[in-house]
Amino acid sequence: MKQTTEPKVMRDPIHGYIHVDEQVIWDCINAKEMQRLRRIHQLGGDFQIYHTAEHSRFSHSLGVYEIVRRMVYEIYELREALSEEEKVTVMLAGLLHDIGHGPFSHAFEAISVYPHEEYTKKIILGNSEIHRILEDVDAHLPEAVAAVIGYCHPNDLLNQIVSGQLDADRMDYLLRDAYFTGTSYGNFDLERIIRTVRIVDQKLCVKESGIHSVEDYIMARYHMYWQVYLHPVARSYEGLLAMLFQRMKDLYQEDQSSLKEVEMFHPFLSQRGADEAALFALDEAAAFYGVSLLREHADGVLRDLARRVLDRDLFEYATVIDNFQVDKLRSRVQACGFHPHYYVFCDKASQTPYSPYQRDQSGHNIWILCEDGTVKELSEVSDIVHAVCHEKLKEDRKVYFPKEIIL
Repeated sequence: MKQTTEPKVMRDPIHGYIHVDEQVIWDCINAKEMQRLRRIHQLGGDFQIYHTAEHSRFSHSLGVYEIVRRMVYEIYELREALSEEEKVTVMLAGLLHDIGHGPFSHAFEAISVYPHEEYTKKIILGNSEIHRILEDVDAHLPEAVAAVIGYCHPNDLLNQIVSGQLDADRMDYLLRDAYFTGTSYGNFDLERIIRTVRIVDQKLCVKESGIHSVEDYIMARYHMYWQVYLHPVARSYEGLLAMLFQRMKDLYQEDQSSLKEVEMFHPFLSQRGADEAALFALDEAAAFYGVSLLREHADGVLRDLARRVLDRDLFEYATVIDNFQVDKLRSRVQACGFHPHYYVFCDKASQTPYSPYQRDQSGHNIWILCEDGTVKELSEVSDIVHAVCHEKLKEDRKVYFPKEIIL
């Protein structure tokens, strides 16, 4: 692997510096598919609540790469177990794992035929600048990187580093999202976790002395999901986007020419599914421009939903008690002149911060290397995590509707 002429460093508020020594990684960072991630928010609707949460998928991807880099070079057993090619492969997987994201993060997948993981694979393996950079280094490198992201690389250690339960992806986004939302829910001791990671039988394990840091990490996930990621106002914004996209889809199926002014959305409104070129062209700047054009559309529903998205005129919400309540609300919304299909939507949120897979003895679980040399799954050792795993699943079902409707 060719080295850069001199070490490259980029300042980062979470990791201090991002360090790059391999030319292929530096080239991928500067590739157009990676640079596009500067124009995609990391958090779907949370920047509507936490006004400083304006960070991008680009900065998160660099952060994941940096954690992976530290793991493969600072954890002695990993450094010895992996070849240089495997180290670069897994660092590239950490860097490139999100290049298939559309605008508005996961909210956009409501109208996309393919999930973002599929687009990521298509970009790495298809006709892209990223693919050519990887292929110029090694003809098999694109497939190896895609395999790690898809959790199917033959060396399972690489899969666990990027996509396990205690992986570089989660560790970066918890710390980064907490920082940029101005909250403390996602904080945990990353340094301690890295210092206590070991390898036993091709499993990433944490020494028993580091278990408290892992418990903090699990609780950080729990609190970040309920206080940030699943915030009802963020879900209102993302649901409003979904209703806007659904209205566009319905109009497009009736008459494609009715949306001629927003051709950037057309590939995603058809049943065929958009290709990688269409995804590349649709960053959030293009998407917001398209939504701004829809403010003047002839269709009243589309025009109003676009206005609400741009002006943050979000839907109100209430906790769902039963389906009768929702049906009654739909009737009330219709009586007030709103189309109930686009102006009432339900959303059920649930989240388990850690759930061991009993049938899967690979890297899906978090493993603890006990002082007596045995390896046990985390919930068998930690009373806190055991309680989290066995508590009743918390669910939050909300119904959303225009603020003009008085309950």
